[in-house]
Amino acid sequence: MLDQTATALIKPAITRLARVFVRAGVSANQMTLTGFFIGMVAAVMIAIGSYFTGAALILLSRLCDGLDGAMARQTAPTDLGGYLDIVLDFLFYAAIPLAFAVAHPAQNALAAAVLLAAFVGTGSSFLAFAIIAAKRGLSSVAYPNKTFYFMGGLTEATETLLCFLAMCLWPASFSVIAYGFAALCVVTIVMRIGWGWQKFS
Repeated sequence: MLDQTATALIKPAITRLARVFVRAGVSANQMTLTGFFIGMVAAVMIAIGSYFTGAALILLSRLCDGLDGAMARQTAPTDLGGYLDIVLDFLFYAAIPLAFAVAHPAQNALAAAVLLAAFVGTGSSFLAFAIIAAKRGLSSVAYPNKTFYFMGGLTEATETLLCFLAMCLWPASFSVIAYGFAALCVVTIVMRIGWGWQKFS
């Protein structure tokens, strides 16, 4: 829901920073892998209770995630780049709730499981739509530069980032935040199924 607005706000700065990395010889795929590695370190920090460090690393990881696409557009976008971007993003999104469950299993495990199940729903509805859209040759007007048909909803990347940061800032409230965000994910899933039903019927 907020991705288009957030992208418009940060695009000029991201584009300039991406140009610096491209000139330095860094590839978009290298940036993708770097962002994923930083995200995994963030998960480890959260799992051992270093929540503020985890939050800082999450922000750095997502900065890399924004840069890789901008770098690809300044060079040559590839199918491999698009594939790595989506797969590693999904692994990152799964790692953070899991890290909170590891940090306090008795307190957080059930809420983390519910949130991960909701992520499976948003991810599968997202990817299934993209597969059929590609088969039909459809493209997204809202996200024309994406590798595949990029479908929005209430819980996009910006909302998920804000959710993770809130969890790190208020770790004692993880369960409340996780259940609340899972509920928003369910709304997104229903919306996407509705869009798919309408588009493909």
